[in-house]
Amino acid sequence: MTRLSVNINKIATLRNSRGGTRPSVTEAAIRCQEFGAEGITIHPRPDERHIRYADARELKPLITTEFNIEGYPDPRFIELVLEVGPDQVTLVPDPPGAITSNAGWDTLANHDFLLGVVGRFRQAGIRVSLFVGTDPKMIEGAARVGADRVELYTEPYATDYPQSPAQAIQPFIEAAKAAEKLGLGLNAGHDLSLENLRYFDQHLPNLLEVSIGHALIADALYLGMEETIRQYKDCLGGEEKRLK
Repeated sequence: MTRLSVNINKIATLRNSRGGTRPSVTEAAIRCQEFGAEGITIHPRPDERHIRYADARELKPLITTEFNIEGYPDPRFIELVLEVGPDQVTLVPDPPGAITSNAGWDTLANHDFLLGVVGRFRQAGIRVSLFVGTDPKMIEGAARVGADRVELYTEPYATDYPQSPAQAIQPFIEAAKAAEKLGLGLNAGHDLSLENLRYFDQHLPNLLEVSIGHALIADALYLGMEETIRQYKDCLGGEEKRLK
């Protein structure tokens, strides 16, 4: 069954808007795991406008499931990841001022850069996932630089899903097949929600993990965190997928 990793960046955004320590990102991580999340994701950015680098260090001993740190691999980020030693690092091509991730890596144009970075993390025993679109050439490029997994950028799927779920999912099915052929594990994330997650999971072969933050935290404002995580997990690994 597909694992759910909860991105807690928005908890930190709320904390930082007022100052102080409430709501606590460490308490949020503990509760999310207690409520059934199989992983915790954070995405520290250079300006630390939500998750702070200190948060990563404080969270490490509290994660009993899977700890995934994502971000752009500048020197400071690389140093943090090597220090903290998460289970997985997800590399994204975001420029420093990006509000959120809005594209996958061009793994061909950035081959030499990624080859060196991926090698450093793998040498440290950290699983490496690259954030990519559905272009098979970019997935092939991820394999060439030594990545363990790819995380598919799912905003295009979320945008097109209301008009035609079948058309929206098709490029992702082909991408999943390409990843499988290359021996890459498959993750996914960005704009997945209670509205579109079940269909995505049921139709995407070999999906290992989804990372969801904004929609899940927004739903938790109305439903509560425990019920929200229950509903998201209910969308994953359903009967239709198990029978395939």
